[in-house]
Amino acid sequence: MTVSPQDDLAIRQVVLRYCRGVDRMDADLVRSCYHPDATDSHGTFSGGLEEFMVWLWRVLGRYTMTMHYIANQLVEPAGDGRARCESYGMAIHRTDGGEPRGNLTTGFRFVDDFARRGGAWRIVGRVATTEWVRVERPDDVWPIAPSMVTGRRDRTDAVYAPRAE
Repeated sequence: MTVSPQDDLAIRQVVLRYCRGVDRMDADLVRSCYHPDATDSHGTFSGGLEEFMVWLWRVLGRYTMTMHYIANQLVEPAGDGRARCESYGMAIHRTDGGEPRGNLTTGFRFVDDFARRGGAWRIVGRVATTEWVRVERPDDVWPIAPSMVTGRRDRTDAVYAPRAE
């Protein structure tokens, strides 16, 4: 049994949309990656989708920036309309000043169980593993010039701007 190339791409794109939603703090986008009855086991949290959203926004509120990278992904069939996707990644978390613990990079894996319902692939269960953590001192971060465009954690970010014609 295999996953079609179209289904493989659709599943991988859910993981990427999740990362955008987290980094831009777009709750609707994050929520759209899960079926409503999904569960997530993520760090110190384990529970349902709505409780996860509350926990996640509380955690994200500690940082001034996050950036999630996805590397290796393997999508495997798990029965009719079901699949498992293992994604390796790294996440950078930054605060402006403060404790070094607020500036950390983690290596992680998402082990996602997906279901296709109503034609849409979404997560029904996630286990997020932490593989390693590195802490950096705030003094080790190079300042960004005020004249440079920087990422925003809301819909004022460049990715949400109208597209050039």
